[in-house]
Amino acid sequence: FQVHTFRGPHWCEYCANFMWGLIAQGVKCADCGLNVHKQCSKMVPNDCKPDLKHVKKVYSCDLTTLVKAHFTKRPMVVDMCIREIESRGLNSEGLYRVSGFSDLIEDVKMAFDRDGEKADISVNMYEDINIITGALKLYFRDLPIPLITYDAYPKFIESAKTADPDEQLEILHEALKLLPPAHCETLRYLMAHLKRVTLHEKENLMSAENLGIVFGPTLMRAPELDAMAALNDIRYQRLVVEMLIKNEDILF
Repeated sequence: FQVHTFRGPHWCEYCANFMWGLIAQGVKCADCGLNVHKQCSKMVPNDCKPDLKHVKKVYSCDLTTLVKAHFTKRPMVVDMCIREIESRGLNSEGLYRVSGFSDLIEDVKMAFDRDGEKADISVNMYEDINIITGALKLYFRDLPIPLITYDAYPKFIESAKTADPDEQLEILHEALKLLPPAHCETLRYLMAHLKRVTLHEKENLMSAENLGIVFGPTLMRAPELDAMAALNDIRYQRLVVEMLIKNEDILF
């Protein structure tokens, strides 16, 4: 909910009473556009159906909000980029490790924000596959709540710190249950893709370990830890992604 100034007379959609005042009479939901008194907003159930009129962008938008607004299981940017990468990039040396030209990655981001699933990311537009991998990584980095959420983060890190492989998998199973459905489904889809990337390791030189180095900090961010602790966590983040890729078939 964001404080909002309404033009003309307005009534609260929760209590049906008039909203008094000339400015900042109430609050408006940024996802679905619901207008209510500030005090009524505390009583509104947190299960709105986001409306595309209000969800104006793709990048930097909450993942659950985006999939609800578009009636999809996963963000279309993830599906479209992965389809493109798998159709022409699996043998590309250093896939995901090599950076694409940042101005063109920004172009792809703007195309998704402007055109949604009509964005053209084909080889005719972007010949270098590293631009598409860069756009996908940027999507995950820009998420307000990371793909591996702050709530689930400690459990995932705990799995990486565990020495026993069976126990590791058990903790990872528990950690996955802490993710919201859209986050878990997107993670499952991404890990299945990264597993397919590793099957072409001879050509692309990208093992699960190398992909873990790239994707650890992209998919996980330490919740408000001090800089030193966050730095220590980087190797565990790498291990988490590596384990998720290697055990993708068992975990999901």
